Amino acid sequence: MDRRDPQTRPMSTLAELATFTYHDVTDDPGDSGFQRPAAMPYKLSTAAFQGHLDAIGSAGSPRLVESVDLARPGRHLLITFDDGGKSALTAADELARRGWRGHFFVITRLIGSRRFLTVPDLRYLQSAGHLLGSHSHTHPDIFNEQPPKRMVEEWRVSGDILAQLLGAPCTAAAVPGGDISREVLESAAEAGLAYLFTSEPWLRPRCVGGCWVLGRYCPKAGTPPERLAELARFRGWRRILLVRRLKGLARTGLPLLYREYVRVRTRAFEPAD
Repeated sequence: MDRRDPQTRPMSTLAELATFTYHDVTDDPGDSGFQRPAAMPYKLSTAAFQGHLDAIGSAGSPRLVESVDLARPGRHLLITFDDGGKSALTAADELARRGWRGHFFVITRLIGSRRFLTVPDLRYLQSAGHLLGSHSHTHPDIFNEQPPKRMVEEWRVSGDILAQLLGAPCTAAAVPGGDISREVLESAAEAGLAYLFTSEPWLRPRCVGGCWVLGRYCPKAGTPPERLAELARFRGWRRILLVRRLKGLARTGLPLLYREYVRVRTRAFEPAD
């Protein structure tokens, strides 16, 4: 057995994970999750989501990250859900029909608010065998621009809330907004998280300060099932990584324009609760 720290091991000796992340699964986009322009392309109808799951399932069954030995070669499928909109219950029911388990990442400040999961909902998901984790406490839209102390606080506050509500430690989180940096990854490790999911379409996990950092691909409502089937067979990931990197160059090269873009796209267009 190779006992070297995962940070020093060759990438080829680590597992490969094709991880897909969703947000809302609803036939009425106005009844769950964020109500802002940036959220709308990621709200899938139930039928579209079923088609995606069928495509993913053609290559295998998703697992929970805690059941995977990330330090050993092997290929695995994972499915995750961000934000904690109340349609997570619909998504969980679709997983249950297939005998699958998923990862649900919750914005703890929004628990119990309109269109988001309640405490009983969270406990129901936990009882069904799903892994619940943090999507931060307040969901800063450009997370990597937060001071490191604020990043750690976001993870710790949300993790403590989930631990108190669910009676189990919070071991996993997903980065809100998807923007990462070395400081973001280190903040997760400092907060004691074991797993941090990003929006980078990596197949192989990294290990930062004892925290496993995992990549994901986020399908949109119009993503064809055929693409999901291809990705679930570990084909096509280099292409989407290239697209992600090109977008990253634009974000870092034009920071003021990017901040304004995020401000406009994340502005709610509904009356406040």
